[in-house]
Parts: sequence; structure tokens; C-alpha cells
Amino acid sequence: MSTAVSQTWYMTQRQLMVFLRQPAYLLITLIQPVVWLFLFGNLFKKVVELGGFGTTSYLDYLVPGVVVMSALSSNMWAGMTTLDEIQRGTLNRFLTTPVSRAALMNGNVVNNGLVTALQSVIIVLLGLLGGADYPGGTGGVAVLIVAAVLLGTVFGALSNALGMLVRERESIIGINTFLLLPLTFLSSAFMAPSQMPDWMRHIADFNPLNWAMVAGRSAMSADPDWGDVLSRSGALLALAVAAVWLSIRTFRSYQRSV
Repeated sequence: MSTAVSQTWYMTQRQLMVFLRQPAYLLITLIQPVVWLFLFGNLFKKVVELGGFGTTSYLDYLVPGVVVMSALSSNMWAGMTTLDEIQRGTLNRFLTTPVSRAALMNGNVVNNGLVTALQSVIIVLLGLLGGADYPGGTGGVAVLIVAAVLLGTVFGALSNALGMLVRERESIIGINTFLLLPLTFLSSAFMAPSQMPDWMRHIADFNPLNWAMVAGRSAMSADPDWGDVLSRSGALLALAVAAVWLSIRTFRSYQRSV
């Protein structure tokens, strides 16, 4: 186990070096969150007058949603990195080494988790500069970041598995594009559940994206519902473990095919 962990960290460092050599990537990924926070947030700031948002500021409500949406959109493309390594032959060369097969897959996932955490902190700080208030304090913010990382792990691992299975950029792009908007709008990202149609609210109850938002928003509120926080976070953790296991199994299937 200790060997697998150390090898996973080594593979993570390899991925982080790519990120550090291209710091502009982080700025590019923050463009969309800034648009959501300050353009969309100002455009619909009076929507809180409808009630059910638990706050008088739409920005307070929107920040956790933007953090979680950013985690989803950035991690859904993890499979493209895996696909690049397959097409360049890098992954096959690693197969000739004694490195743990789990480390080969999980290095990418851990790297994305660290980047997601950094991205989430920046979005929270941007919201704070824009006038958002976080009554739950640093503890609430920490829960939101953990929930975002868990969600990112789910979709990052699934994206890796998808890359192993389809091995085509067009397929990954098509599937991600198909899933991104339904997952976003069938959640409480922009609208309070009480203001959503019944059928949308019921679907949102089974949406992992919404689980992360509910956990984060509740923890960041003045009176957190720790039952909601623990149940949603626990469900995300279980789903993340299952997704990582699936990606490793998919990789072993790929290994047998080469």
C-alpha cells in the first residue's frame, strides 16, 4: 500500500509539472467562473426576492454553485489527458516498468483534485471580494472545497475510464457536451429548490452535482444542517471510490489489449 501511495504521488508530481509549466491554464479555467459570478450574478441578483434561497444576496447563493460547476467542467476532460498519453505511446512505455497500475490512473485524478482545490479557493476569494458573505466561516468553506474535490474525483475517474474505452477525442467531447448542461441545470446551481418544478427538484435529488452544492451551502450557512452535509458528502465519497475502482478496472482491461 505504501508503495502504491508513493508511486501515485510520483505520477501526480509528473502531472503537476505540466501544470506549473503552463500557469496560464489556471487563468483560462477561471474565465467562466468569473462570468458566472459577476455577470450572471448581477443579472439575476433580484431573484432572491422570490424566497427560498436562505440569503438576501444572490452572490452568497451562487458562489458554492460556481465552485462545484467549475470542479465538474474541469474534471470531465481528464480523459483527454489519458487519451493523449495513449496516442503518444507514453502509457504503453510505463507498462514496461514496475510502477503500480493504480498509480498510473490515480496520478491524473489526484493532480486534478489538487488543481480543483486551488481553483475553488480562488473562486471563494473572488466571491468574497465581490461582497459575498460566508457565515459558516473557514470550516464551511473547507467542506465546500472537499465536496468539490470529491465530485471532481468522480467525474475525473469516470472520464479516465471513458478515455480507455472509446480512445477517440470526438467521443469524449460529444459525451461531455451532452452531459454538462443537463447536470448543471438539473441541480440547484442557479435556483432555489423551492422555486424549481417538482420534476426537476426530484431529479436534482439524485444528481451528484447537487449533492456537492447542498453539502457546501449547508456548511457555509449560519445554521448548518450537518445531517445534510454528512449524508451528501458520504454519498459523494462512496461514488468517488466506486469511480476510481472502475477506472482502475478499465485500465487493466486496456493493459490486456496491448
